[in-house]
Amino acid sequence: MSQRPSSSTRLADDLASDIHSGKLGPGSWLKQVDIQERYGATRLDVRKALDQLVIKRLIEHIPNRGYHVHVPDPVRLDEIRDVRILLECGALEDVIKHITAKQLKHIEDLARKFDMLTSTGTLLEQYAANQAFHQAVYALCKNRELVRLIHDIKAGTPAAPTTQWVNHARVQQSAKEHFDLVAALRERDLKQAQAVVRQHIQQSEGT
Repeated sequence: MSQRPSSSTRLADDLASDIHSGKLGPGSWLKQVDIQERYGATRLDVRKALDQLVIKRLIEHIPNRGYHVHVPDPVRLDEIRDVRILLECGALEDVIKHITAKQLKHIEDLARKFDMLTSTGTLLEQYAANQAFHQAVYALCKNRELVRLIHDIKAGTPAAPTTQWVNHARVQQSAKEHFDLVAALRERDLKQAQAVVRQHIQQSEGT
């Protein structure tokens, strides 16, 4: 039986979600008293949660000043993109070997949901749907350590709303790439699937 995450871990997850969605933008200062009030947390849980996010490099601690959301370093983001391409393209080899028709339909349904939300949904709804799509794809990889590495490296970097979705056309492009990946998975075309993922990850370049 899995243990329920601690209150500080749940708070860290909530803060990370707000950072990834763009609700807390790069450079935003995080006042502990504001976090206590906004999230209904204790002072101790706030300190523990902030320390967790420092370790994940989502926020930075400035002595005698406080904590602020990490401002992405372009060089580091380029390096992380390269690592993500290696990891995610590697995971696709296993996904294509084991994906079933039922699993493919589920992924396609998630792609359709995201596509619908590009026109009707809020940024937070789009973010959640995008996350659900990618998590469903890599959940099919049998190598649990590889899946964990993919999750960890994505958790420590700004997500699409803050680095890629600079306009509506970018959001629509993401939706198209989701369908392109579904098509490649259906055909069990590894090279095409990897090409789509590579383009999807590199989409944030130059933004």
